[in-house]
Amino acid sequence: MQIWVDADACPKEIKQVLYRAAERVGVQVTFVANQHLLVPRSRWISALQVESGFDKADAEIVRRVSPGDLVITSDIALAAQVLNLGGKALGARGEWFTEEDIAARLTMRDFLDNLRGSGIMSGGPPAMNQQDRQSFSNHLDRFLRNYQSC
Repeated sequence: MQIWVDADACPKEIKQVLYRAAERVGVQVTFVANQHLLVPRSRWISALQVESGFDKADAEIVRRVSPGDLVITSDIALAAQVLNLGGKALGARGEWFTEEDIAARLTMRDFLDNLRGSGIMSGGPPAMNQQDRQSFSNHLDRFLRNYQSC
């Protein structure tokens, strides 16, 4: 099992949680981005820079993900592809993307994009807060405990 991180939009606080988890559990965590990333020197942590362009990092994650891998992303479309490939997807705010809710999430995302495009609504999600970080940490810890017990 490997953890892939859609690192272009991953909050710094979540990256810090992932660095610590990689070392604690001994699981490979790869941060994928279309820009250079500085990550701690570790046998468990790596960065993969892809060429610039829309969804290039997402495409690389999809190309490399295997069944059972965990992908950290807030991108609903990427999460849907990961689920189709047998992977798991966890959002940076600690929400699991599941087969049961991914279609509804994609529909809502498209609806909100249309509202923003028409000027009816502006802005994105609120800033991350301590509750979001705690939720992410809790879900990641539970997932890693289950991984270790296998």
